Amino acid sequence: MSQKTKSFDIIVIGGGHAGLEAAHAAARMGSQTALITLDKNKIGLMPCNPSIGGVGKGHIVFEISALDGIMPKVCNNTYLQAHMLNTKKGPAVQGLRLQIDKEEYAKEASKRSQTTPSLTVVEEMVDEIIVENGKAKGIKTASGETISSNQVILTTGTFLNGTIHIGEKQSSAGRRDEKASIKLANFLTKLNLRMGRLKTGTPPRLATSTIDLDKLEKQKTEPVPYLYDFYPQKIETKVGCYIAYTNEDSHKIIKDNLHKSAMYSGNIKGVGPRYCPSIEDKIGRFFDKKSHHVFVEPETKEFVEAYPSGLSTSLPFNVQQDFIHSIKGFENAELVKPGYAIEYDFVHPDQLNHSLEVESIKGLFLAGQINGTTGYEEAAGQGLIAGINAHLKDKNKDPFILDRNESYIGVMIDDLVRLGVDEPYRMFTSRAEHRLILRQDNTFRRLTEKGFLAGVVSQELYDAFKKEEAQYNEAIEHLDKTYKHAALIRALEKHDSYKEMVKELVPFELSPRNIVSVHAHVKYKNYIIREENQIAKNKKHRLIKLPDESVIEKAPSLSIEVKQRLKKHKPKTVAEAQLIPGITPAAISMLILLAKHPSIVEKYDSN
Repeated sequence: MSQKTKSFDIIVIGGGHAGLEAAHAAARMGSQTALITLDKNKIGLMPCNPSIGGVGKGHIVFEISALDGIMPKVCNNTYLQAHMLNTKKGPAVQGLRLQIDKEEYAKEASKRSQTTPSLTVVEEMVDEIIVENGKAKGIKTASGETISSNQVILTTGTFLNGTIHIGEKQSSAGRRDEKASIKLANFLTKLNLRMGRLKTGTPPRLATSTIDLDKLEKQKTEPVPYLYDFYPQKIETKVGCYIAYTNEDSHKIIKDNLHKSAMYSGNIKGVGPRYCPSIEDKIGRFFDKKSHHVFVEPETKEFVEAYPSGLSTSLPFNVQQDFIHSIKGFENAELVKPGYAIEYDFVHPDQLNHSLEVESIKGLFLAGQINGTTGYEEAAGQGLIAGINAHLKDKNKDPFILDRNESYIGVMIDDLVRLGVDEPYRMFTSRAEHRLILRQDNTFRRLTEKGFLAGVVSQELYDAFKKEEAQYNEAIEHLDKTYKHAALIRALEKHDSYKEMVKELVPFELSPRNIVSVHAHVKYKNYIIREENQIAKNKKHRLIKLPDESVIEKAPSLSIEVKQRLKKHKPKTVAEAQLIPGITPAAISMLILLAKHPSIVEKYDSN
């Protein structure tokens, strides 16, 4: 390694989706950034599902786009199919999902990383983070090199003490055919960070030529108005997806072999994702269900290998073959790669602050699965925030914090930091208290100006956004001046198509995104006003600090369960207490009373 590469403003460890986003954000803002990865050709690799987005997850990708992130740009050139989920529901809970050519995605992510100004890709294994007097000072690599920096971002994915399980067989790996990071995992425990163990998994890959696609159901898609990137483009389906179904024979094979699964044999200690269970977990938990969907998805444009989403497994290879062959259309399917479960270490995220910096080690930021999350999207969202904040910290500027009332990324980070995790965290729209306001269509209006002021959004994107924003404001002003609310509701009820409704109401052309936004304005106006009032109320609650723990402990009107939850999560304000699961409105009212009149508990004592 040359002398020039031995000192950087920012070091990012890990070339997955969190590391990719962190490195590009820091470099885009002007920091000399090193991206440390084991293989420069596997940056942005998709080891599991070859898709990006969905309900909740897609909202995060739009927010990354509003902050000029890299994931939406790479998606533009590598997607195979665009699909909007929940189209029968309102725009607040719809979710864009793109099927991705995973090989092309990694190629483009790697190419962009190796040609981006201020970003240097370094192929190395990291063994230690240099910490002096509670501050990050750089890293030590497996080859003995020392690279210095005051800001280090750790995005290790599933590599920390990673162990792959296939039946009773175990092997050390970060993911298929890649080394686990053992020394770094052990080093983190020496930093007195509380560590835990989680599990995820992946299904076997099938040779597409050996699947009888005529026996499968062709997945239907609806027209999609726009993709993640701000700029419009032609949207097309390049490769189709299919749906297969498990059956009672499949379930019997799995039931008869549950004891051979690493999940059920006791070999796996880590907690798996509740919302993306293995097929054996589905059969064990939902024993009365006679069939489960299997989404047969292309891994590349050539569709040489198929990804059977829904069949994640750690059963032995021969058992995987048996239950695969029991599925209609898969009778002669060749398993190119076996499915497996992977266990890995993570750091409990309640040890971080909202900038994703470790509270006990200044200049050390964590992002992605190391914080207990699942998914490419959740990782990328965290990586973006970590990259921005590492740059700002290096320049002695205030951190960039997204509020949970203004973004799904803010919801996710607030959940992680305040509540921690006891299972892999996945984003859903239901996690947001104000999801009518946090829609896909208004993402740029919510976040782009804030990102521009922070220095992460380019002038080009900001100027284009301001033009579209002016168009939207003109349309809303026209509606408010021209129509009474009753007339807008009649127009809403009159048209099945939201496009036709907007065309009737607004006499000038709108962008596809603004058409959706105008529709949402009409559909949700009164509800949005109610939510905005609730947000204003919550802001007042943020100013109300909770009384001492001793006062709460003495209050007879609070249940033992409420007291235990407050003691565990240690909220500082009434607003923070509101977000803790199990804290009832009655308990909040009591906490407000105690905050304003802590001496009231003395009256209870005297009685």
